Amino acid sequence: MNGQAIQPKQTDATVAKDQIRTALEVIHDVRSSNKLRQEASEYLEKVKLDDEAPHHGYTIAADQSQPAVIRHFGLSLLDYAVRHRWNQYTVEQNTLLRDWELDLARNLTEQDPSYIRNKIASIWVDIAKRSWALDWMDMDECLVGLWKGPLASKELVLAILETLSEDVWGHEDPIAGLRSTELSKACLDIFTPMTVLLSLYPSRERNINVRYGEEGWLSRMGDLLEWCISQQGDDEARQACAVKIMITLRSAIGWAIPQSLSTTRIISRLRQALQSSSLPIQLAAVDTMHVVYNRTKLSKDDFKALIVPMFTHDTVELFQKIYDWSCVDATDIDEEKYLLLKKLSELVFNIGGLLREHPALIPIDSGFNTFLRLLINIAKNKSLQVSICALHTWVKILGSETLVSSLPVTSFVGELLEVCSQRVIKYEALPEDSPDPSVVFLNEDIDTVPERHLFLGNYMRFCKMITERIVQQSPADALYHILGSAEQVISHLYDGEPAFSMHSYSKTSVPFLKMDAQCSILEAGLKGSVRWLTARTDENGVHEQEVMLQNLKVWCERILGLNFEDPSVKERVIQLAVGFATGPLRKDARFAFKIFDYILDTKYPDDPNYPSYSEAVKDLQGLCIHELQRLAMKFSDYLITIFDEVERKVSQVSQAVARDDNVRARYYSVLFIITHRAASVDPQPRQERLETFLQPLVAQWQDSKLTPSLGSFSMFCELLGCGGIQQYVARRALHRIPDWSATPLDEEGKALQLQMQHALERLPLRATKAFLSVSVEKLEPNSTAHQIAGRLWEKMMPMILPNLLAMIKQAHAFHDAANWKDLPPEMSGIVHRMLTDRFWQIGISVGSRDEFYAKVGDTKNTVEGLASSIRATVRAVRETGYKLLCYMGLLGEHFYSYKELPQPLSATLFTDAHALSTHQMAILVETIRPVIENCPVASRSHFLPRILAGLFEQLDRKASDEWDKIEQRTRNSEGRVSLDEEMRDESVLRQLTYTSVMLVVGLLDPNKPNPPDPKLANGAAANGFPHIEHGNIRSFILATPQILKPVILFCTHAIRMRDTRSCSLITRVLGSLVLEFETDGQIDTEVREFLSTEVLKACIISLHDSYFVDLQKDLSQLIASIVIIYAPRTETPRQILLSLPSIPAEQVDQAIQQLYKAHQNTRQQRAIVLDLLESLRGVSISEQGRITKPDRRKMRSAIEESYMTVDMQGDGQIKQESPDLGGVADMFGRP
Repeated sequence: MNGQAIQPKQTDATVAKDQIRTALEVIHDVRSSNKLRQEASEYLEKVKLDDEAPHHGYTIAADQSQPAVIRHFGLSLLDYAVRHRWNQYTVEQNTLLRDWELDLARNLTEQDPSYIRNKIASIWVDIAKRSWALDWMDMDECLVGLWKGPLASKELVLAILETLSEDVWGHEDPIAGLRSTELSKACLDIFTPMTVLLSLYPSRERNINVRYGEEGWLSRMGDLLEWCISQQGDDEARQACAVKIMITLRSAIGWAIPQSLSTTRIISRLRQALQSSSLPIQLAAVDTMHVVYNRTKLSKDDFKALIVPMFTHDTVELFQKIYDWSCVDATDIDEEKYLLLKKLSELVFNIGGLLREHPALIPIDSGFNTFLRLLINIAKNKSLQVSICALHTWVKILGSETLVSSLPVTSFVGELLEVCSQRVIKYEALPEDSPDPSVVFLNEDIDTVPERHLFLGNYMRFCKMITERIVQQSPADALYHILGSAEQVISHLYDGEPAFSMHSYSKTSVPFLKMDAQCSILEAGLKGSVRWLTARTDENGVHEQEVMLQNLKVWCERILGLNFEDPSVKERVIQLAVGFATGPLRKDARFAFKIFDYILDTKYPDDPNYPSYSEAVKDLQGLCIHELQRLAMKFSDYLITIFDEVERKVSQVSQAVARDDNVRARYYSVLFIITHRAASVDPQPRQERLETFLQPLVAQWQDSKLTPSLGSFSMFCELLGCGGIQQYVARRALHRIPDWSATPLDEEGKALQLQMQHALERLPLRATKAFLSVSVEKLEPNSTAHQIAGRLWEKMMPMILPNLLAMIKQAHAFHDAANWKDLPPEMSGIVHRMLTDRFWQIGISVGSRDEFYAKVGDTKNTVEGLASSIRATVRAVRETGYKLLCYMGLLGEHFYSYKELPQPLSATLFTDAHALSTHQMAILVETIRPVIENCPVASRSHFLPRILAGLFEQLDRKASDEWDKIEQRTRNSEGRVSLDEEMRDESVLRQLTYTSVMLVVGLLDPNKPNPPDPKLANGAAANGFPHIEHGNIRSFILATPQILKPVILFCTHAIRMRDTRSCSLITRVLGSLVLEFETDGQIDTEVREFLSTEVLKACIISLHDSYFVDLQKDLSQLIASIVIIYAPRTETPRQILLSLPSIPAEQVDQAIQQLYKAHQNTRQQRAIVLDLLESLRGVSISEQGRITKPDRRKMRSAIEESYMTVDMQGDGQIKQESPDLGGVADMFGRP
C-alpha cells in the first residue's frame, strides 16, 4: 500500500469488490467444483497481499447491503493489514486505517451478527496494542462516545475492553508484550476512577493523559450492570448485556486496584446480580465473584471492604438460598442448576480460604456462624465434587490456630466428624451402576477411571486431615465420638449382608469397605492424638493423658478380641492395632508385645480351590511380617529383654506357615532387627549374631554352581528354570496364535511355569532383600545402628556384588531378541510380545487395580499366563537387583568407596538397557535414582562420571528412538496398531520422558543439599580429606565434561519430545545453565557454542510446531536468554537467526538490540522473540479455525482440575497429527 494506492479509483475499487464477492460466492456454493473453489481461495489469498487490500476491505465491510459473510471477509483484509503490515506503513496510512476502523465501529447496528462485532473489536484492539498511548491518545474518548450509543455499541465497547484487558494482562500476547509497561499503565488509568488514582498516587505523572472523564470503566460498567439487572424483566437483550458486562469485569477484576472495586460498588452489584431470576446472570455473577475472591494478600482496608461483607447475615443467607435452590436430585440432574451449584461451592471455598489472612477483622456479631453452617451443608451434599470444596475449606480453617479455637468452629466439629466418617468409603470399589447418589454424581462429573481415582484420593485425604486436626484440638471428645461410631459399625459389619464365605470372597465386599472406612478415620484420629500428646508440655494434663491412653488401650484390646473370618478385614485390624501401638501408646512396650504376639498367632487356612480367598491369605501373611518388622524396629529395646521367648515363637511360626525359604527369611529378619537395633546388646556378641543370620545368604551367593550359571545367556535361562522355553515356543508356533489369553496351556507349559517358580525361590535375591532392607530402613545416617549395618555389610558386599551384577546384566540381556538364538528368524518378533509387561497404572490402565489383577489371575493357565510367568520371573530378578543396589547405597561410603565398582556397575545397568521396554526403562531410572543422589561428596569423582554418562547416553538413545517411532507411526498409520495400544505406548513414553527430566531437574537443582557425610560431620575434611568438594551435585556435574555433555545432549533432544510438561521443565533447566557458561574457559566456550547452535535450533523448531503452542512462552524465554547472554561473546546466535527464511538481517539486528535493552523485563524479551519469529511460530488448532474454542461454562475450573490430574498427557491436549515440518528440517545452515 503506497500513498497513491490507499485511495484507488472508484472503478478499480468496484471491480475488486465484485471479484471478491464472486470468489466468496464460489467458495460457499455447495455446487462449486473443488478446482473452482481452490482457484477462488488462491485469488482471495493474493488479494490480502495487494497494496489496495485494506481499502477494499473497508469498503466491503462498510457496505451494509453486502451479506455478512462478505463483510466479514472485508474485515479480515483490514485485520491482515494491521497484523502483518502495520510497521511498513507511514503514520498517515496507519491513521487512515484507524479512521476506517472507527467508522466501522460507529456504524455497527443491532442487526449485525456477533461475529461482525467481535471482528471489529479484535481489529480495534490490534490497532490499540500498536498505537494507543503512543500516537493514538483519544481512544478512551472514542470508546466513551460509542458507550453513549445503543446496546449494540455498548456490547462492542465491552468486547474491546475484554480483549484489551486479556491481551495486556492475561495472555502472553507478543504484540502487547512489546509495550507491556505503557499498555498496562494505560489500562489501569482508564479502568480506575479518578478519585482512587488521586488518593493512591497523588504525585502521579500527568504529562500523558489517555483517559476521558472521571468515572473510569469499572464505574461505567457497574452502572450499566445495575440498570440491566433492575430493568431486565424478560428482555433477553438486557440479560445478554448484563452477562457480557460481567464477563468483561471478570477479565479486569483480577488486576484492578482493590480500592476501585469498593469505590465502584462492584461487589454489591454482583450480589444484586446473584439475586436475579436469570440463571445465566447468576452463573456470570458467581464466575466474576470467583475472580474477586481468588485474590490474596489483601491489605486490612481492602479486606474490610471486600471480604468482611461476605460474612454479613444477608450475604450468607443469600448464598444459602441459592445453594438450596440449585441442589439437584441425582436421578434428575438439571445441568444448568448443577453447574451453578458447583460454581457456588467453589466461590464459598475461595471466600473461606481468605479467612486466614485477617481472621480478627471479622466482627463477632457477623454471619460467621451462619457461614460455617453453610459450609457444613455443602460438605454434606451428595455430590462429592460439590462437597470437596467445603471439606477443603474446613481443612484450612482447622489449620488456623485463631479460627480453630473460636466458639463457632468448635460447635460444628461433631457434624464434621460424622460427615468424614461416612465419606471415607472407597467409592471407586462400588459398581458404576450403583444407585448411591454420590456414585451417580461422580459418574456424571468425571468420565475416566484414572481421574476418578485421583479425585477420590484427594477427597479421602481431606476427610482424614479434618479428623486429624479435630482430634489434635479436642482429643477426648473427638476420640470418644470416633471410637463409639467405629465400634458400632464393627459390631454390625454383616447386618443386611450375606455371611462370610470363601466361595464368594471379594476384596471389595460391603463389610470390608465399612471396616476400611472406620479404620481410615481411626488412623487419622490416632495421628491427631499423637500430635496432641507431643505438643502437651504442662503437668496439669497428665491425668487427662493417662485416662485417654487407657481408654484407647481398652478399646483396642476389645477389638482384638473379636473374631474376623475375612482375611482382608483382619489385615485392617492388624494395621490399626499396630497404629495404636506405634502411635499414642508408643510408650507402652508391654502393650506393643501383646500386638506382636497377636500377629504371630494370626493364622488362616489357605485353600487353593478359592483363588481370590487364597490370594488374600497370602497378602495377610505378608502384611503380618511387615507389621512385625515395624514393631521390632520400634520396640527392639524391650523385645531384646525377652528375646529367647520371641525367637522361639517366631521360629515356630515361620516353620509352620512359611511357604518357602524366602518367607522364612522374612520372619527371621524380625529377629535380625531386634538384635541389630537394641541398644543394650554388647558390640561383639551382636556382630557375631548378625553375621550368623547372613552367613547362609552369603553361602548361596558364593555357591560354586551360581557363577557359571551367570556366565552365558543359555546358562542363565537354565538357572531361571526356562531353559527349554525357546524350543517350546517354536514347537507350539505361538507366533501364529492371535489371542494367547484364550489359548489353554498344555501340561508341558504348566510344568515350565512351576519350574520357573521353584527356580526363582531358590535364588538368594529375596532373602537378601529381606535382611538388607531392614538393615538400613528408617535409620539416620551415622547413627549407631547405621554404623553397625555398614560394618556388617561391608564384609558381605564383595561376596555378593559380582554375582548380583552378573544376574542383573543377564536379566537385561534377556530382553534382547538377538540372544534368543534357538528361535527361527521369523519368530524373533515374538520376544517383544512375550516380554511386554502388563501393568496397572492410573492414567494408563482401564478399570480398577483389582479388576486388572483379577483379569491377570484368570489367564494363569493360558499361553498368556506362561508369558506372564516368564515376565514375572525376569522382572523379579531385575527389579530385586535394583532394590538391593539402592539399599547398599544407603550404607554410604561402605558401598561407594569400592574403587572397582563404577565400571562394572555402569556396564551392568546400561550396556543392554536399550533392549528394555519403555516402561522397564522408566523403572530403572526411578529405582537407580537414589543410588545417584545418595553418593557421598567424597566419592563423586570416582563413582558418578561412569554411572551418569552411561545412564544419560542410554536415556537419550531410548527416548529419542521411541519418540521417533511414535512420529513415524503417526505419519504412516496403516491401522496395524489399535488406538488403545497407541495411546498406551505414548502415555508410557511420556512417563519415561518425565521421569528422566525430573532426574535432570533434581541433579541440576542449585539449592539441592549434599547427602549427609559422616566424614564431614566428624571434621575429617579438615584433617586429611582436603580433596572433598563442598559444592552440590550441580556444581560437580557442570565441572565434569564426561557427565555434562550427555546430560545437555539429552536436554536438547527433550525440547523436541512431544510431552509439554517435560519440555517446559527442560527449557527452565537449560535457562538456568545459560548463565553458567559466560566465561572463556575451554568447557564454557564449547558448551556456549552448543547452546547457541543446537539448543537454539531445537527451540526454534519446537516454536514452529503447533503441538508446542502452549510452550511458546518458555521456548521464547530460553531463546531470549541465549541471545542476550551469548550474542555479545559469540556471533553464533545471530548467525542462527540470520539463517532462518524470510527474516531480514536488519530485523534480526534490531531484535537483538531490543533484547539488550529489555534485559530486566522478561515479558518484553519473550514478546520481542515471538515478534521476530512471527512468520515461523506455530498456531493452535483453534487459531487455525479447525476447531472452535470450547464453551467456558463447560470447561473445568482451575479448582476442579486441581482435584484431578491425568497422567496420560500432562498438558491435557487432544492428540494431534504431527505437522509437516519439512520446511523447517532444513531451515538452518542455508543462505
